[in-house]
Amino acid sequence: MSSLDFTIALRWSDQDANGHLNHARIVTLMEEARVRWTRSVGGFSTRVSGVVVASLKVDYVAQAEYVPEMTLRLGVERIGTKSFTLRHTGIQGDTTVFVGSTVIVPLDAERTGSRALNDGERRALQANLLD
Repeated sequence: MSSLDFTIALRWSDQDANGHLNHARIVTLMEEARVRWTRSVGGFSTRVSGVVVASLKVDYVAQAEYVPEMTLRLGVERIGTKSFTLRHTGIQGDTTVFVGSTVIVPLDAERTGSRALNDGERRALQANLLD
């Protein structure tokens, strides 16, 4: 299993009236970690001219509390022909608070349609594939 952990500081505005993290803010935290991930994975961001999120899913498995920071663990769940899926796991202390996934689609040169993943992208993704 190959994953990368990112520690993200939480903001006061991330909480709801009950002192939990707002569900919409979880999606923003996932986005922040995803951007960091693309910049950390063996030059992946220099190999991809543009991507879009085609699908996003979040399962909340425990209450996410407003605390100073959260760890997000990211790894590649699936590699397809024209897309790949990233798994995002949100962790506070020793507790997994959510598990999410995003399906990412690379764009063609005109950024008007999808394209197949190239060999360099596949190698970078394969090196981060989860068991």
